[in-house]
Amino acid sequence: MEVAVLMAILVVNAGSSSLKLRLLSGDDEVVGSADLPAPRGEADADSVKAALGGFGDVDAVGHRIVHGGDIFTGPVPIDPGVRQRLASLSDLAPLHQPKSLAALDAVQAALPGIPAVACFDTAFHATIGAAAATFALPAEWRARWTLRRYGFHGLSHAYTSRRAASLLGGAPPRLVSCHLGAGASLAAVRDGRSVDTTMGFTPLDGLVMATRSGSIDPGLLMWLEEHAGTPPAELAATLEYRSGLYGLAGTADMREVLSRARADDPRAVLARDVYLHRLRGSIAAMAAALDGLDALVFTGGVGENSAEIRARAMAGLGFLGVAEDAARNAEGTGDREIGAPGAPVRSLVIAAREDLEIARQVRQVLHQDAPHVGG
Repeated sequence: MEVAVLMAILVVNAGSSSLKLRLLSGDDEVVGSADLPAPRGEADADSVKAALGGFGDVDAVGHRIVHGGDIFTGPVPIDPGVRQRLASLSDLAPLHQPKSLAALDAVQAALPGIPAVACFDTAFHATIGAAAATFALPAEWRARWTLRRYGFHGLSHAYTSRRAASLLGGAPPRLVSCHLGAGASLAAVRDGRSVDTTMGFTPLDGLVMATRSGSIDPGLLMWLEEHAGTPPAELAATLEYRSGLYGLAGTADMREVLSRARADDPRAVLARDVYLHRLRGSIAAMAAALDGLDALVFTGGVGENSAEIRARAMAGLGFLGVAEDAARNAEGTGDREIGAPGAPVRSLVIAAREDLEIARQVRQVLHQDAPHVGG
């Protein structure tokens, strides 16, 4: 049972080029907000301190941490030992983990003595079963290294699942959550618990994204390395920063892709269609993992703001029981249903609010209202 705890929670989210700070009041209103530049993944400590000086009292801090490995399967209070173990996971997420740790250190220096909690993007997917999490690799490899499907965007998928239950008057037994932003992933959620997801060992796996390739034949990469002499570092940078929509259409902005596609620009049409082909196929795969589908939810920047992407995706999912209400999809605002009345599958748009999920987890951990798992 969740207990409402009136605490002012500072939510810290370190992105690729900015550090987002949000102060949530005890009733989850955003009462302080700052987006600080962090061009190399590190916000200036003095800038952090100055921004927080205008926020007012902070009772606790929640940090979004991308990777918890197999050590952290739930939120955990941060102490020096936890900080050290978080650093040990940097090789699993070299593009994300150091930025989160730099933000943690900067905020801790600005707010000494304030309790802090690490909340993990991988933790929601810790409930995935062995069949979904295991790669078909040699046993000795899997014994030596923790090679498994971790999944990401867990804070978003967790919030979306809970918010959908609130909107629908109860948790849908079989829900697919579509987090579609610059990064994109799906989660198959049964009775509130993740049972499968599209991202794997790294956030490169799965759907086509803004600049990331999504799933790709590993043999293709080996061919490029062997026959084209492409160095591993160049392969990694290309898959991360020069692929996805950007690689297909020359832009990572879905709005521009769709605008150009409507004007019959061939590169944009191809980018749109590749994106949708992967999206529809992956939604169907998630539904298969659930033995059916009761609810489909769109969230994230693209998922919330592109009625066209939602409409085109739903148009290819009628065999699952998905049907769009064109007016509600195109004209509504905020969290809402967009499916046709009477459709077997309820379809919704829900705003991504990882900050609310982090604040909830912080309150639970600090007041022991729910179990947490840490190293």
